[in-house]
Amino acid sequence: MTGGRLGGWAADRGYAAGWRFVRALPPRMAHGAFRLGADIAARRDGRGAQQLRANLARVVPDATAAELDDLMRAGLRSYARYWCEAFRLPSMDPREIHRRMDPHVTGMEPAWEALDQGRGVVFALPHGGNWDMAGVWFVESLRLQGREPVFTTVVERLRPESLYRRFVDYRESLGFEVVAAEAGAAAYRTLMTRLRAGGTVCLVADRDLRGSGATVSFFGEPATFPRGPARLAALTGALLLPAYPHFTADGWALPLAAPITVPDRAGVDKATQAVADAFTGLITRAPADWHMLQPVFTADRVSVVS
Repeated sequence: MTGGRLGGWAADRGYAAGWRFVRALPPRMAHGAFRLGADIAARRDGRGAQQLRANLARVVPDATAAELDDLMRAGLRSYARYWCEAFRLPSMDPREIHRRMDPHVTGMEPAWEALDQGRGVVFALPHGGNWDMAGVWFVESLRLQGREPVFTTVVERLRPESLYRRFVDYRESLGFEVVAAEAGAAAYRTLMTRLRAGGTVCLVADRDLRGSGATVSFFGEPATFPRGPARLAALTGALLLPAYPHFTADGWALPLAAPITVPDRAGVDKATQAVADAFTGLITRAPADWHMLQPVFTADRVSVVS
């Protein structure tokens, strides 16, 4: 077994053990362990923690150095909470998740109206809170309304393949249809087919992985965002809705911004800027729950390349 395969095998075994072990722990003990790990990461102040601090400095520009350190630590704790919940989610009751989250979901009315009209919906999300919980809430809401309880999303393919399959199987068990980003044009055709049939697509939209996105102003600084959500809305007539999953003290919230109009392909860049504006307002509500540990602003991406 080569070093790469050995590392992949170890990662797969580690995640498998985590799913079994974390679910077996009492909730308070499991969350305490992940919180401790986050605090250790904050003290080590590695590259991810430093980048998180730099990103949050744009969200809270008036924060002092000490306040940014506290916010960075809270952000790492929030990210650790996501992973703890991800490991525990397969043993949780979707009906209980829906009951706890439902009072904290706002702005969904345009989505329900669009679906009633047979129109597709594109949800654009930043890396925030626990989007798996938001997905569970949405699927359960669809089921309760007598609709088909499924939506489609795109994920990056992990290595090794066994680890990727484990994540895909996990999310499909929750009612998510998962499309691999690496499928390229085939993935895009799948999304368009779902939307034209009046379905729902959920896309993370605050990081331009391919480096070919639209230039936007984000928290007052240049950044690039993927055009995909706005382009899909333009090509299919789907409703484009920005949303920000974030945590409450003992649960989850999902506020949505106003729908964004994308009349045609010529309006895609303008609509992508509107997504950035919506994310700016939404993330400000709960900055610690924005889990962006990678460069997203142009200045940071250039410094990393150079």
